[in-house]
Amino acid sequence: MTPVDSVSVTQLPFGTLPDGQHVSVFTLTNRHGMQVKVLDLGAIISEIHVPDRNGSFADVVLGFDRIEPYLHNSAFLGAVIGRFGNRIAEGRFSLDGKDYQLAVNNPPNHLHGGNQGFHQVMWQAAPFTRDDAVGIKFTRSSPHGEDGYPGKLDVTVVYELDNDNALHLRYHAVTDQATPINLTNHSYFNLAGQGDILGHELSIDADRYLPVDAGSIPTGELADVSGTPFDLRQSTVIGSSIDVQHEQLRIGRGYDHNFVLNKQADHGLNLAATVREPQSGRVMQVYTQEPGIQFYSGNFLDGSQQGKQGAICYRGALCLETQHFPDSPNQSHFPSTILRPGQVYQTQTVYRFSAE
Repeated sequence: MTPVDSVSVTQLPFGTLPDGQHVSVFTLTNRHGMQVKVLDLGAIISEIHVPDRNGSFADVVLGFDRIEPYLHNSAFLGAVIGRFGNRIAEGRFSLDGKDYQLAVNNPPNHLHGGNQGFHQVMWQAAPFTRDDAVGIKFTRSSPHGEDGYPGKLDVTVVYELDNDNALHLRYHAVTDQATPINLTNHSYFNLAGQGDILGHELSIDADRYLPVDAGSIPTGELADVSGTPFDLRQSTVIGSSIDVQHEQLRIGRGYDHNFVLNKQADHGLNLAATVREPQSGRVMQVYTQEPGIQFYSGNFLDGSQQGKQGAICYRGALCLETQHFPDSPNQSHFPSTILRPGQVYQTQTVYRFSAE
């Protein structure tokens, strides 16, 4: 790919759902030739092409090159997650004196919105271009009772690619009834474009993390990372720490934990994490307004699915899901995830790519 004179967005058919709905793939291209491909099914990011230190482009996210595997996207590749990213214990919570039961799709817990979830539904897509950016505005209305959640939730997700090779994700929602909400994106990154991520170097700006029980539900403790494999405040080779003898790594089969981010500003974006891939020189910085970030090291990827470039291998990519804390509706000392009528849910995350 070579630099282009202007930004652009194109739309092509990607496939047809069993109910006859047509899925499109939209390609966002900036002035440097960076491309992001997204589907209107699940608002899924299916490809991100970025250059290495020599200017050679590679696709750095996992995904599929046809529609059928996305219909059984059990790993949530690239999708918007909602209404609630991560787990809710036993799929239960109480709100304003009423008990709610959600789907238990990750026994014994509720995971990433349930059996349908935002990753399995069609979104209305409205592409846009400006001189300095190109993007898509996705919208949908989640009806009262969808996946067991109360209230009608009107959601907007905007993906915007600027000319600094940064992909902005902006989330907005309003409701007519109090409901939990915790939106995120579940892209899997491999900055080499192939192989595993054990040679990637990662830093996360977090003094604390959330230990989990055997079902991956936070115990409630905000634990100090000092002296543990979860101390990623300095850039750390993932493979050097992922198999250290530690009970929390045993539970997650590696990293699958929420980190409590150190906030430098009350408003605006904070640098939460930085990933480096030494061979290519590619770097990804993650900025967010969220209080937490889930680092997942692809421990349950097992090669059983064929992605765009062959089998999706064990620890073949990592997720950095910006979010509020797991099981927040049941843990009152966690930052609240309850949205009420008259309030606006609004948050932003940025993935910025470069090479060194």
